[in-house]
Amino acid sequence: MMKYRIPAVAGSFYPAQATQLNQEVMLLLSAVKVPKPVEKTLEKKVPKALIVPHAGYCFSGAIAASAYACLKKSASAIHRVILLGPSHQVAFQGCAISSHDMFTSPNGEILIDQQACQQLLDLGLVSINDQAHVWEHSLEVQLPFLHFCLPSFQLVPIVVGRCHPEIISNIVSVFAQRSDTLVVVSSDLSHYHAYLDAQDIDQKTITKIEHLEPIIQADEACGCEAINGLLYFCRLHHWQVQLIQQANSGDSSPYGDKNKVVGYASFIIH
Repeated sequence: MMKYRIPAVAGSFYPAQATQLNQEVMLLLSAVKVPKPVEKTLEKKVPKALIVPHAGYCFSGAIAASAYACLKKSASAIHRVILLGPSHQVAFQGCAISSHDMFTSPNGEILIDQQACQQLLDLGLVSINDQAHVWEHSLEVQLPFLHFCLPSFQLVPIVVGRCHPEIISNIVSVFAQRSDTLVVVSSDLSHYHAYLDAQDIDQKTITKIEHLEPIIQADEACGCEAINGLLYFCRLHHWQVQLIQQANSGDSSPYGDKNKVVGYASFIIH
């Protein structure tokens, strides 16, 4: 019998009805204007990885869409997604995969790449921890975008606890030479600072990411463990990072509260 991981935040972080969800994702993607430097990169190189935010779509959906829009030309060539996001509900050491066969979202089902998961288990890089996945939104909010943008792929969903960057780097290295694999790291930036303070903090974090400095702290990005691991790998293998778009929740009119904002940024890695 197939085992399904069902959505935990459909109806709050994003629409629970498939038609409404697909329409919102389509509108977010159609509104994207890819920066010219990134456009030039995409003419020559295929994205190897993305860093995207994971708040409700009304807050960070446009920033996430700006990264997923970069997959348009390479979408048919991507058949595996390594999705890494921080644990917000369960404290644990290391990285957790799931025993589920499918992850579902209102717009469809996504098959888990069991062979890839077993490979990571055999290497001792992950463990099975379903509890870490049940209520975790950092991975879930990426699924509708992935399902909408990629015609055919399997998923390797990894919730990241406390771990050394080398562990994430080693996970990435298992699949780095496979041209059909995309790595997606899910992370917001600073949390609950005043608008101008958040802009300053986030700009410093963005600069660290652009310079491949794997020293991001938890108060700078909730997904710091996965980001640092990816940057660690990028430094070793000469992958390059480009900022696509940045904003914070205070920019999200009519929802924007500028007293306590959350920062967002999207990046392409090639």
